[in-house]
Amino acid sequence: MQLSDFDFDLPERLIATRPAQPRSSARLLVAEGDRITDAVVRDLGQWLRPGDRLILNDTRVIPARLSGLRRRDSAQGPVEARIEVTLLEPRADGTWAALMKPLKKVRIGEEIIFSNDLSAVLEAVEDGQAHLRFNLTGDDFDTALAEAGAMPLPPYIAAKRPADDRDKQDYQTVWARNSGAVAAPTASLHFDEPLLADLAARGIAFTHVTLHVGAGTFLPVKVDDVTTHKMHGEWGQVTPEAAAEIAATKAAGGRVIPVGTTALRLIETAGQSGRIEAWEGTTEIFIYPGFKFQVADALMTNFHLPKSTLMMLVSALMGADRIKAIYDHAIAAEYRFFSYGDASLLIPDG
Repeated sequence: MQLSDFDFDLPERLIATRPAQPRSSARLLVAEGDRITDAVVRDLGQWLRPGDRLILNDTRVIPARLSGLRRRDSAQGPVEARIEVTLLEPRADGTWAALMKPLKKVRIGEEIIFSNDLSAVLEAVEDGQAHLRFNLTGDDFDTALAEAGAMPLPPYIAAKRPADDRDKQDYQTVWARNSGAVAAPTASLHFDEPLLADLAARGIAFTHVTLHVGAGTFLPVKVDDVTTHKMHGEWGQVTPEAAAEIAATKAAGGRVIPVGTTALRLIETAGQSGRIEAWEGTTEIFIYPGFKFQVADALMTNFHLPKSTLMMLVSALMGADRIKAIYDHAIAAEYRFFSYGDASLLIPDG
């Protein structure tokens, strides 16, 4: 299974840099077996049945991108350097792992000032990552970060424009509640309150799980034999209540449909025994063709990058040839791609 098997040509004009407004007005490609239907997200309920259950990732994206100053005295007087930081994850010792540019401009023990309220000291560097200790913790840290930080837009958007205040709302789901992600579960960005109300009225149930999406989601696959790729780890939790809801839906004959690849990866991690169970920890699950799905019956997801692990995941669900046909249709019909783009509902045969 070669990396080139998951490649395709995408016109750059199809990369979305802003989301549809309102959220549920985005286009929806419905692939059900061999059929493809062009629809709109607000009509999602037409393809769902009473008793189906959507799995929603309730992680909350933190404004993880920070710009600060390192100040230092020199023989020529005070000097400053602009330092760009992207927070990755909190560590057990109370520091944050972060990417820092330029890393060589900061010495161990030096302070970076991000705002009047927020600063951090570089305590260590390991494997190219900075370990930063902030001057604030808890709610005080969250408040200061919300003021000083920007949303960590994916590289393919950040290359086209900087993040702004609109992204603090646009790049967050309406049900986000557990802070810790540095990337959004983007299929969920299409949902608004009217759509959720319509689905509930149709008898569709919802279960919340948490997977903190990490920056590793954007890392390229660097091996030709994809089966040798090592996935990045991401922390997730399926509570006993969530597992019981999913199991009850399966037992009653309803379909379990994760919204987004993050929710799918998490419930499949929790279902590797053959049945869904409560689970908490770091998942490195890698789903590619040949994977046996234990929990998910379908998937709502955005359109993914060529040669990405997420292309491998949807190929595992639908079949590689079927996904190629679906993506050919999406490109010909000019669907918008990637994080702020349009959505697909993938329902495999059987």
